[in-house]
Amino acid sequence: MRYGQAHELYEGPRPRTRRVLAAFALAGCGALLAGGCAPAGAPGSEAGTSPPRAAPTPSAAGPTGSPGSSGAAPPPAKGSVTVAGEIAKDLESPWGVAPLPDGDLLVASRDKGTISRVAVATGKVTPIGKVPGVAPGGEGGLLGLALSPSYASDRMVYAYFTTESDNRIARMRYDEQRDAGQQLGAPDTVLRGIPKGLVHNGGRIAFGPDKMLYAGTGETGDTGLAQDKKSLGGKILRMTPDGQPVHGNPEADSIVYSYGHRNVQGLAWDKDKRLWAAEFGQNTWDELNLIEPGANYGWPEAEGKAGKPGLRDPVAVWKTDEASPSGIAWAQGSVWMAGLKGERLWRIPLAGANPVAEPEAFLTGKYGRLRTVIALGGDRLLLVTSETDGRGSPEAGDDRILTLTVR
Repeated sequence: MRYGQAHELYEGPRPRTRRVLAAFALAGCGALLAGGCAPAGAPGSEAGTSPPRAAPTPSAAGPTGSPGSSGAAPPPAKGSVTVAGEIAKDLESPWGVAPLPDGDLLVASRDKGTISRVAVATGKVTPIGKVPGVAPGGEGGLLGLALSPSYASDRMVYAYFTTESDNRIARMRYDEQRDAGQQLGAPDTVLRGIPKGLVHNGGRIAFGPDKMLYAGTGETGDTGLAQDKKSLGGKILRMTPDGQPVHGNPEADSIVYSYGHRNVQGLAWDKDKRLWAAEFGQNTWDELNLIEPGANYGWPEAEGKAGKPGLRDPVAVWKTDEASPSGIAWAQGSVWMAGLKGERLWRIPLAGANPVAEPEAFLTGKYGRLRTVIALGGDRLLLVTSETDGRGSPEAGDDRILTLTVR
């Protein structure tokens, strides 16, 4: 039993050791997001325990990209992470993050059900509105955020959240001309009926290179949902911005894109438009998967690399105490994966769809539980901590949004 199981659900604070930088150049961090800032602070890289890695899985091309390598030089086997600054602190249960065109951030509070704007130049946090209908509890609440592909014209913010009856996705117009706290329009429900539970609600949403909306869901602890193609639980979903099935899905009348998942909270595309997803295992292995349309990723028939016919094996796996992965991002030829229970940032260097070295860990134990990682372009990442989610050991200043320089 582990994260999401009974004893983990009520797990109390655990001692940890971490270093929080005492001072940050906030104006410099704003410049970092706008396009360049000299790192301030000591490197935070550490070698982690290299977990076993599954062999690469051959795949067929899908609408998210070709499995082949683009021919670019692979990333180095060893990378580095430098904490360049702190954008914000004293956040309550931050979960989803959506960077705005001007570099500021929209941040969701899982338990408060609110969305706030964070000014990267000053660290000022301004609530823009509360999402109606959010019913926080357990792992549910206001989760993933994403901006419309047409945000410049429609100003739509998409949110994945838990209600009293289900998980759903809605979009709201963000009107900056209205008073603070009243800037979100009425929600327009895009998709409803995603199963909800005390655990395993998934929640990550993102628009892909094809401008379609993807969502990672969980099986709510009801393992049979993951293999039931008629259920939206334990799946990766692909839909139009209006929530409709889209050309290229495995079944023409369904938004189910892949199935056999336990709890997907990480979605990211590499430079060749391949879709990657991170998900929680149960007792043995957490997973990083290369997602192909119609593929079965095995849960609950398999956990980790099982080698069973008809089931897709993960590209990389971790012992569950070392990861419990949430958000992922692609940068500098690697997938970067935030670990909750593992309290570390994992780097998985890739040549095409194949790892070129064992995953390596950074920032182990220094900032506690890590929830969300966002690629900002080039060698820049955002990292969001998750110490105030009821399972951490919050210290003064938690939770935080950090800027990282990586390679």
